[in-house]
Amino acid sequence: MSTPDLLYTEAEDDLRAAVRSLLTDHCPPAAVLSRVESGRAYDGALWRALGADMGAAGLLVPDKLGGQGGTAREAAVVMEELGRAVAPVPYLTSAVLAAGALLGCDTGQDAVARLLGALAEGRTVGALAVPLSTAPGAPGAPGAPGAPAATVRADGDGALSGQVSGVAGAAGADVLLVPAAGADGYGLYAVETAETSVSVEPLTSLDLTRPLAAVTLTGAPARRLAGDDRAGAAIGRALLTGAGLLASEQLGVAEWCLTETVRHTKERHQFGRPVGSFQALKHRMATLWLELVQARATARYAADALATDSPDTPVAVAVAQAHCAQVAVHAAEECVQLHGGIGMTWEHPAHLYLKRAKSDEIALGTPGRHRQTLAGLVDLAAPTG
Repeated sequence: MSTPDLLYTEAEDDLRAAVRSLLTDHCPPAAVLSRVESGRAYDGALWRALGADMGAAGLLVPDKLGGQGGTAREAAVVMEELGRAVAPVPYLTSAVLAAGALLGCDTGQDAVARLLGALAEGRTVGALAVPLSTAPGAPGAPGAPGAPAATVRADGDGALSGQVSGVAGAAGADVLLVPAAGADGYGLYAVETAETSVSVEPLTSLDLTRPLAAVTLTGAPARRLAGDDRAGAAIGRALLTGAGLLASEQLGVAEWCLTETVRHTKERHQFGRPVGSFQALKHRMATLWLELVQARATARYAADALATDSPDTPVAVAVAQAHCAQVAVHAAEECVQLHGGIGMTWEHPAHLYLKRAKSDEIALGTPGRHRQTLAGLVDLAAPTG
């Protein structure tokens, strides 16, 4: 087994610079605030620039299938920068979760290959129709490794009926990848959202930059992409990848919060001196910095484990999520508080980061759920009495 590489390569640094430059130009805080007030699911122009023009949508897809042939390490860099900008784009939901589920199917099938190619090019937006709160399952779970229970039923002619709530990325998606159960067993199906038998109802969500929706299918025509033998494994792997890369987004959120807080406390004066010079505030920001360093190590370990298909991947992901989720929330809470009165206003972007951090904390499994998973993976018995 190779030694984990937690450092960024030159190519990853170049990718970071390119993505950050794009987001600085097209996704400043004022633009994000305007976007969430508009009620639109995501920024289509930004997504075309990032996903299609820059090729980020296909980072996890091999060259031969129309993607960029990258790894989770490169995708993690993109996720970090998207977290720093709380960018309203469907990268996690389409380029990671949906594409990841398709990669677990038989890519030799024409239907799978064509859909995967369309997602990789950024011209089609996909979403995995499971609640955003769904955590990666442990290998050996009922049905298939990591497979979430199906709430949609497939009838004999392939039409789907049922409802899935709390789906991230469904609003604005062109195609939904729906786990369903029927006479043929558990399977993964593709459904076009343009069908009249498909209803995507927006829900009121805390994080307006990553809106949730309830998906209702009423005899919706669907294409079966994978059967019981590999659908569950494909979905489980996609959820594991998503959870691992979400740690990098949480790292990006925390980085912005700390950087912005340090900047503000240097400029804000009280009693004739910068408030950042007071020892109590120095200690709080130093504590955040230490947490951030630890979060970067765990997030990079998860990304490297995913990229190298390490047998330690489930452990790395569980550790990253258990730690990074709480660091992001702590950093965002400190950012709001140390900005004083301005941190509580709608016009200042601090609330966007707090909402993203709190939303991410329960996305793809809570920290407590990941600690529970970790305990099982390392055979650590729960306390008794």
